[in-house]
Amino acid sequence: MSDLTRRSAAELAGLLAAGDVSAVEVTQAHLDRMAAVDGAVHAFLHVNTDEALAAAADVDARRGAGEELPELAGVPIAVKDIVVTRGQVTTAASKILENWVPPYDATLVSRLRAAGMPILGKTNLDEFAMGSSTEHSAYGNTRNPWDLERIPGGSGGGSAAAVAAYEAPLAIGTDTGGSIRQPAAVTGTIGVKPTYGSVSRYGLIAMASSLDQAGPVTRTVLDAAMLHEVIGGHDPLDSTSLTDPATGYVAAARAADLKGLRVGIVTELGGEGYQEGVRRSFLESVELLKQAGAEVVEVSCPSFDYALAAYYLIMPAEASSNLAKFDGMRFGLRVEPAEGPVTAERVMAATRGAGFGDEVKRRIILGTHVLSAGYYDAYYGSAQKVRTLIQRDFAQAFAKADVLVSPTAPTTAFRFGEKLDDPMAMYLNDVATIPANLAGIPGISLPSGLSDDGLPVGFQVLAPAREDARLYRVGGVLERLLTEKWGGPLLAQAPELEVASR
Repeated sequence: MSDLTRRSAAELAGLLAAGDVSAVEVTQAHLDRMAAVDGAVHAFLHVNTDEALAAAADVDARRGAGEELPELAGVPIAVKDIVVTRGQVTTAASKILENWVPPYDATLVSRLRAAGMPILGKTNLDEFAMGSSTEHSAYGNTRNPWDLERIPGGSGGGSAAAVAAYEAPLAIGTDTGGSIRQPAAVTGTIGVKPTYGSVSRYGLIAMASSLDQAGPVTRTVLDAAMLHEVIGGHDPLDSTSLTDPATGYVAAARAADLKGLRVGIVTELGGEGYQEGVRRSFLESVELLKQAGAEVVEVSCPSFDYALAAYYLIMPAEASSNLAKFDGMRFGLRVEPAEGPVTAERVMAATRGAGFGDEVKRRIILGTHVLSAGYYDAYYGSAQKVRTLIQRDFAQAFAKADVLVSPTAPTTAFRFGEKLDDPMAMYLNDVATIPANLAGIPGISLPSGLSDDGLPVGFQVLAPAREDARLYRVGGVLERLLTEKWGGPLLAQAPELEVASR
């Protein structure tokens, strides 16, 4: 493996700025790594070789001419295939968008391009981001680099696996109920869900508009902070965009200690259903936070017990509405009925029947039902009331603590097929991450160690809305202490992938 693919984004940025390596060399090293291992991992749906190398060459030319460039210029990145990317096939891992090439960029992609970051390609996901294992992609499973027989989390398993397998130093994910943080937890990477509205949603293929949020997937907390500052900030194209500037994250990630910080352990996000190794790793990390000067208290958020049920009413309702546009009439797949008249209704039925997978159909049916006459108040309306209670619980908890902590996921990565036929068991993977989406607050997952099965465990930190910098302060200090404890990054303990012959 090239030494360049082992470097963090911050390290690569330093080498590039010093002229010790070119952007083309860095990008080519990652493309070579993808060619070597992605046949086994299947993190990418589309590889963007020519454009990535051209973007890298442009950075080299501008740097050679003495132009002052953004800090991450020349550092390559992977983008989840639910983010619209001009000139690149964007499918949301669904047959209904097979071979669709968008005519425009999502705002965050425009910001990546403006920062001079070559886009390596588009990563795999559960179809339309509906899943917790990346087993629901129409184009095959992504595999966990720690154990190729296990899931990489979902829906953003492709982005997390690409970073964990050293195919990309940085990636973009999206988080609707934990789809950045849970994959990060089971692959030993860093995943950040920013405050809702702090990173533009313009150009994200929407699943649930009041919950979706794009964010960084990286190997270090500092890298996540650097990427967050690139993609964050106000966007007039997004009506839900906050006006806050995306600043202060890098400085927070470099904090020396946690003196004066109150850390709250959420009693409802632990206990029964959590793997013993997950609980042990979590408590060991809490002890490290105390050593760094933090005050640790327990807080209770009783409405969290209803978060999973509320989420799986709100999210399908919004998804059924958002996916109504895929009708075989305007863009994407079109399937005409095999027999009988070709009417709009029959074309729509044939197209959606052929184009959507089972999990997407399940959520559309559920969402349509809860929005239907006679059921709206009983289901969707009640779920929104629970959402308000969860927001109130967070407000009360943050009055007692500056940040809240919990395990990111109740278990480590499970084997393929283990929960595929039991939707409820699959949904329970998001029990600790969902409350943050319902409240719109930011969260980070970072690796806290290995469980008894030798697989990574994630540690989650939550902060009040618009206080994303607190995540980076806690994450940066904890990461440093854990790295000292392990004698190096946790990912260094992952088994080396077999390199394909070329």
